[in-house]
Amino acid sequence: MSKKHPIISVVGSSGAGTSTVKNTFEQIFRREDISAVSIEGDAFHRFNRADMKAELQKHYDEGDPGFSHFSYEANELSELERVFREYSETGKGKTRHYVHDDIEAERHGTPPGHFTQWAEFSDTSDLLFYEGLHGCVVNDEVNLAQLADLKIGVVPVINLEWTQKIHRDRASRGYSTEAVTDVILRRMHSYVNCIVPQFSETDINFQRVPVVDTSNPFVARWIPTPDESLVVIRFKNPRGIDFPYLTSMIHGSWMSRANSIVIPGNKQDLAMQLILTPLIERLVRDGRRA
Repeated sequence: MSKKHPIISVVGSSGAGTSTVKNTFEQIFRREDISAVSIEGDAFHRFNRADMKAELQKHYDEGDPGFSHFSYEANELSELERVFREYSETGKGKTRHYVHDDIEAERHGTPPGHFTQWAEFSDTSDLLFYEGLHGCVVNDEVNLAQLADLKIGVVPVINLEWTQKIHRDRASRGYSTEAVTDVILRRMHSYVNCIVPQFSETDINFQRVPVVDTSNPFVARWIPTPDESLVVIRFKNPRGIDFPYLTSMIHGSWMSRANSIVIPGNKQDLAMQLILTPLIERLVRDGRRA
């Protein structure tokens, strides 16, 4: 952790809505005139698309059907830790992009399924912003959580997460329900052992809970809307959090525990703005003073 070069890490599994959360952070950065360097978890995958397909088959042939992008060994976590550490010490570092589709390929000049070249960060920035799968990993090899100054978890309850993933992969990637189900099953071991433990390391968790029936996500015809959801916001350390102010500002909210507030699903963006803006301002103010 570094006062001069703070790091914000947003962690969520695929389909959790981290992209929406990223947009909220970008709004805060723009409104508060904060210069942020953004890095994506995809940039630290170990394999490109073709190599990952071959690696998946290799693990399957060896009797390991649980290998996936969620797995530690499928990602360059030591490199990610090095980037976190270098930025916290010097404000410098490098990243790259994983190109998902033709639109991104045209933007970056790299074929889909491949990585761009590594590139250095901008010389001047107020903070580093990470969004991805592994930004708070603590294991025998790395400790990313200790290097991040503000750690945010974004996760829906599991059936909602599966519903979101099935609909997204069928709509944007052309997968069948059966193919997405195979991916979900393959990822379960790593989800439990690599992704879930990170939500105990985060400072604040936003968990979306549907209030409609999601008993069978594999046949659900639509994703529950924000109006059909609640969001549970949990603070690891509630000291200094003005809960009466938050519940008065967010209509329909209430405290469910001494460290948790429940809000209507359509108020998540407002809640994030109210909660995160002063925390980010403090990080940046201390960094500029240092």
